[in-house]
Parts: sequence; C-alpha cells; structure tokens
Amino acid sequence: MNRRHFLTGSVAAAAASGLTAAPAAPRRVVFIMTDTTRWDMLNCSRNTGLQTPNLDRLASGGVRFERAYTCQPVCTSARSALFTGTYPHTNGAWGNSMPLGQTVHTIGQRLSDHGIHTAYMGKWHLDGADYFDTGRCPAGWDKRFWFAMRNYLEELSPDERLRSRKTQTNRDPGLKAEFTYGHRVANRAVSFLESHGKEDFFLVVSFDEPHGPCLCPRPYSEMYKDFVFPDNPNRRDTLANKPEHQRVWAGDRLLRDPRPIVSRDFFGCQSFADFEIGRVLDAIDRHAPDALVIYTADHGDMLGSHRLTGKGPAMYDEITRIPFLVRWPGYAPAKAVCPHLVSHIDVVPTVMDAFGMEIPKPLEGKSMLPSIRDPKIRPNEVVFSEFNRFEIDHDGFGGIQPIRAAFDGRYKLAINVMVTDELYDLEADPGEMNNLIDSPEHARIRNELHDRVIDWTNRTRDPFRGYYWERRPWRPMVPRWGGTLGMTRQREADGYEPRQLDYDTGLEMKESTRKKT
Repeated sequence: MNRRHFLTGSVAAAAASGLTAAPAAPRRVVFIMTDTTRWDMLNCSRNTGLQTPNLDRLASGGVRFERAYTCQPVCTSARSALFTGTYPHTNGAWGNSMPLGQTVHTIGQRLSDHGIHTAYMGKWHLDGADYFDTGRCPAGWDKRFWFAMRNYLEELSPDERLRSRKTQTNRDPGLKAEFTYGHRVANRAVSFLESHGKEDFFLVVSFDEPHGPCLCPRPYSEMYKDFVFPDNPNRRDTLANKPEHQRVWAGDRLLRDPRPIVSRDFFGCQSFADFEIGRVLDAIDRHAPDALVIYTADHGDMLGSHRLTGKGPAMYDEITRIPFLVRWPGYAPAKAVCPHLVSHIDVVPTVMDAFGMEIPKPLEGKSMLPSIRDPKIRPNEVVFSEFNRFEIDHDGFGGIQPIRAAFDGRYKLAINVMVTDELYDLEADPGEMNNLIDSPEHARIRNELHDRVIDWTNRTRDPFRGYYWERRPWRPMVPRWGGTLGMTRQREADGYEPRQLDYDTGLEMKESTRKKT
C-alpha cells in the first residue's frame, strides 16, 4: 500500500499543523531488544561501570525515556504486549509457554497487510512451544529472514548445541563471536538492511542476550572478572511488611548478609549484546540513516534486591523498569531525555502511527509520537503492569500469583490478590522498602490508584477480574458477584474479525460497552 493511502495518524497531524513532521517516505522502522536488561544496565542511564557504548550512542542521537515499564516481567508475556499492543491478560500469553490467542494479531501481520516489508530475527517466545520456539515463521513476517532460537540450534551439531547452553563455554579462549546466537542474529539484520534498506520496512532484531547462559567471547567474558555492581540498600530488605510469597521466594537469603553483586558472564554478555547492536546500528547508518530506531528490553533482573533473584511475581523497579531509547533523525531531538512514564503497551500504536496507519480500537495503548517529537509532553498519567504466572511446565517459580499494579510516577500500588498488597512512595523511598498499604496518611492516593486498577481491568476485559480485586482488607467495599458495574464489554472490530453480535438480539452490537439487560 502506498503511504499516502494510510497517512492518518499523528504524523499527518503534525505535518498539517506545521510542527516538525516525520521524514518523507519510504518509512523505515528498526526495533531492537535485549532480554533481561534492567534500566540501570545502560551506562547512559546510570554510570555503574558497565560498558554500553553503542546503546549510549543511540541515546545521544535521540530520546532516552527515563521511566519506561514492561507490562509483565516475564519473557513471553512482556513480548506479547510489545508485539500485539494488548496486555498479556487480553492476548492469552499470560505466562511462558503460552501462545497468543487465535484472534490476536501481531504488528507483523498488521504492517505486512498494509504493504510494509516485515522481518523478524531473534528470540520470539510467543508460539507456546518451549524456550526455543518451533522454528516456524508466524504469519506476517518474511520467512527468508526468520531466525528463532530453534533455527540457530538446528545449525549446530549435537555437541555444539550442548556447548551453546553452558556458561562454562565462556572460559574457552577459542570461543568466537561467530558461534553465538547474538552474532548470527545481527548478521541477518545487517543482511536485511543491505538488501532492503531503501524499502518501506519494519525490522525486529531480538537478542536473547544477556539472558543465560550468557554466552559471549573474549574480551567480554573476561572484562568483568573483578567487577562488582554497585550495592543498593534494598538488598537488605527484611521483607517484614511485604507479601508472603516474596519471603518464600527469598528463602535462605533472608538469613544471611547479601553477597556482592558479581556476575562476570551476565554483565559481559550485556556488553557483548551492545557490541552486536553496534553492528546493526552501523548498518542502519549506511543503508537507512533516516530510520526510526527503538531499543528496549523485555524486563530486568532483581540481582539480589529485596533478597530476590531473577524475575517473577513482584512489581519492583528492578524487574519492571526497563531501558527505552528512540532515535529518529529529523523528527526526534538528539541528546534529549523524557522524564515521563511510558509503557510497552504503547509500542505497537507508536509504530503504526509512524507508518501513518490508523490505530485499531482494540489496541490498549496509544501512540508515543507526540512525546518522541517533544519529550516534555507527558504520554501517560499512569502505567499498568501485571503478573499472572511464570511458566506452566517445569514450573520452579511459585506457580500462579496474580498481581495488578498502577504507577503514577511517584506512587506505586500492587494488588497481590492472594496475599498482602503494597503501596510505595518512590519519591521518598526509591528502593521500595516501606510498604504504606495500611498508612492512613496515604489512603486517598492508595484508593485513587485502586480505582484506576479496577477501571483498567474492566476496560481491558481482564479475565481474572472479580470482586476480590475490589474488596481488600484495607478497603472493605461491598462485593458484587455479578461483575463490576454491571456492564457488558465486547471487543471492537479491528479489521480482521466481523463486528461482534449482541447476545440479546443476535444483531451487530451498537455499543461495545453497555449496561447488562
């Protein structure tokens, strides 16, 4: 489809109003992501001693969003929001090894159906198979460039596969970048840009790194041999006034002093991923220098904060706050910082808006382009995150633990439906140590955020919602068995399915949200 046929979004509005417009067609968007990268693992975000020169270069050429949040701190679920524009509880991928729903459509499908060349290489984790996926290219993406983790393993011999899954392989001085998944993903991205850099395209480069086994060659495997990540007082959190499941998660770590944060392979792999991202950025500069480039990560890592490791059922910044960088020459200002809240839920609407496409009603976010153009503009008053389950099979992460959370930039409310709820004032308590859920002085803001959470679960037709989210020990509201507010909520049509029918008449619904009869 020619760009002029679908130039209807805020890009067109900016052009019409005389504001700085996006670069002229053809449109090019590159979306780069890493796995398990906290917001403070980028040197441009916080100088910890970690080296990320290429991501720093990307940040200096555009906008760094300081307060960006994932929709769920779990691999599959985070990616489901990133690539569908709907929350995990909406799209069905609310835990690892759970596929997207049958009527859910990815950004690849939406763009390719409008004539945009879409290519995806790297970790997918959305087909409901094991960690490595099926290796089969989903609808909407160019099969010639598809390269999921299973495809990588199928290039290796059985012995090489075993070697690729062992962190100890990093001690082998003969390990070369060419052996790693990340390098081969970057190779395909560079090849795509060389072949198709002059077209309209949407390219996704999804690194598994620095996720374990953290495979990386020298010098990266050795450069943090004696490095200790800066300490944080919340690593000594006793969890005394926190949810019970966090104490179970912490286990024996509650009984001893925190150990120094030493992880040479994890941090080395982060710098190695940065190196491979640099190769992709160089190719962008050569073949598509006017492209919109977005970088983020799916979630972070606790690294011992609050006595916890990895990621899981918690809403702490260590795992929900992620890096988010945007560069778009001629549209986004360079060396800019946006201090306002942004969410992964807004990525799909933003990309569609950048291509000038109308944003479908069922998408649950909104375009960030106004804030990319002018970082002083506040894109969101509140962002929402959730947790449902970590993994269905071989689950070693505590099983189901539903959480719904709202954050307004200062106060964060987490409703842990099965255990104690949490409220933190991140201005006074950036380490999220003091749980204010029962504080009378904070009752008003707590209840306002609670109302926002309930409204969000209703608007998005959260299948987990019910009276138990409303009636909490600190707010004993009258329970309503028949559903909150007595409303029927159906999905608006998004161009793929017919308009839904009214249960009472069998005719097409007139209003998607209406009082029950």
